Amino acid sequence: MSYEHIETEFKDGLGTITLNRPPVNILNIAMMEEINDVLRSWQGEKDLKAALFDAKGKCFSAGVDVGEHMGGLAPKMIEVFHGMFRLMDALEIPTIASVYSSCLGGGCELAIFCDLVIASRDAKFGQPEILVGVFPPIAAQIMPRIMGRKSAMELILSGRIISAEEAMSMGLVNKVVADDELQSATTDFAKPYLKMSAEVLRKTKKAVMAGLRDDFEPSLKLIEDIYLNELMKTADAQEGLKAFLEKRKPEWKNE
Repeated sequence: MSYEHIETEFKDGLGTITLNRPPVNILNIAMMEEINDVLRSWQGEKDLKAALFDAKGKCFSAGVDVGEHMGGLAPKMIEVFHGMFRLMDALEIPTIASVYSSCLGGGCELAIFCDLVIASRDAKFGQPEILVGVFPPIAAQIMPRIMGRKSAMELILSGRIISAEEAMSMGLVNKVVADDELQSATTDFAKPYLKMSAEVLRKTKKAVMAGLRDDFEPSLKLIEDIYLNELMKTADAQEGLKAFLEKRKPEWKNE
């Protein structure tokens, strides 16, 4: 099946979703619905050994469409956006992100939610949502579990953008390669998992997650409630998003 905003391939046990919404792969609801459609089609696919997210264009992804955070679209946006992660979680097989250039906001959440991340040296990671008056729900759930509470607090509360090397030192990235080697290095990076039994990979990942005692769904539901029923009802959240769209600095009221 062909899609407008993504490209897909399923070959030799590897399922690939390529972000392709020029120029910077802004994740809008339509694009995320396409991703979810593919992830649903892969549920229960016994020959799927790994899922890879990569991209075309200027960067991996500059984030989620800010305009779709506002007003009546916000609940739909959260539903579809978080649907990606619920479906990725349900696959149970290893997920891989191949990242270059900007990997920000919702794009960063998509990458770091993956079990494994390979990045080019020019990649930049960050959660700048706080600068426009909101927070990143998926990062709030997973970052403290990946990198520890203090580092996660620093990145989420400051909106600071970090290099691929710093992201690797913090545990967000597994491997950093030269910019012009990313494509070939990604192929090599995925190869070991494609030699394994798909079912054994699923059971092994399930065991690792059980060992962490990390219940994704209950914690995400609590975060969603805070986002939609507390944060989005504040004056400053609406002001921050509006200011971003109007290309001006927000005027915080602290309420």
